[in-house]
Amino acid sequence: MKTTSLRARALTLAAAVAMTLPMAAHAHRSWLLPSGTIYSAQQPWVSVDAAVSNDIFYYEHNAAGLDNLVVIGPDGQPVEAQNQAKGRYRSMFDVKLDKQGTYRLALVNDAIIASFKVGTETKRLRGTAESLAKEIPANAEDLRVSQSQNRVETFVTSGKPTTEALKPTGRGIELVPVTHPNDLVAGETATFRFLDNGKPAAGYSATVILAGLRYRSDLGEIRMETDKNGEIKVKWPAAGMYWVNVAPPRAPGAGGPGGQGGPGAGGAMATPVAVAAPGAAPAARPAPTGPAGTLAEPVRRSGYSLTLEVLPN
Repeated sequence: MKTTSLRARALTLAAAVAMTLPMAAHAHRSWLLPSGTIYSAQQPWVSVDAAVSNDIFYYEHNAAGLDNLVVIGPDGQPVEAQNQAKGRYRSMFDVKLDKQGTYRLALVNDAIIASFKVGTETKRLRGTAESLAKEIPANAEDLRVSQSQNRVETFVTSGKPTTEALKPTGRGIELVPVTHPNDLVAGETATFRFLDNGKPAAGYSATVILAGLRYRSDLGEIRMETDKNGEIKVKWPAAGMYWVNVAPPRAPGAGGPGGQGGPGAGGAMATPVAVAAPGAAPAARPAPTGPAGTLAEPVRRSGYSLTLEVLPN
């Protein structure tokens, strides 16, 4: 009886939260969740879950793919992730912490996608601007080109924190250290700087959410905007695991909350298709709406998500 009561109470609370949260809170979120972020030299491994979900750090939607997993060691060199596996709701991998310092664990998506028509057939290609220029036929119509740059990451330190693995690549939205991401304490204020393609990500929206959303009625999110240097300052209200999301300013006409790269962001709005009456000539295909993009200037969609651990004071 007690177990049933507790389960019913949890379901009731979850339903109440769902009814009170804004639409943006229901959008799918990508994240990496390590078993810990700060280890002594005696801890040789960290295990990480990767998933896409509605609630923070709760498995209920999809496992994240690991094809674009990148692990950088304290010396700035790539590290092989081991024991990779994909389940229904989460993927998993381990990283051996055989060097002292900070590791960067990231899922990095950076690709150009083109869609076009050849006659009545719609085709889609994915690659670089150079490869697509060779693959797209000269008779292609309704060409639409977009660039997707998304990074989902976390940081793990064995022993003393270091910064070699945190050097930016100049591609997409990235965190550069002001306050080290593995040196966070409840009640203290941290400063984070973000770059986008190597330049300060000024005027970007930032959202910070503490784990445990499923079991509380208040979302408790911290919303802010990056300053001219691409920086935000966060005073941690409590210890725990946090999810941080950074997205570009919302472009005019862009769909989805949170800007082009934010939660729920989508492409151009769909255009209703005219249906011809029986026996009549086929209806003309409506012109696509929204920005189309070119190989030289694709429509860009970018976003950044980060998992942080804040320790008790």
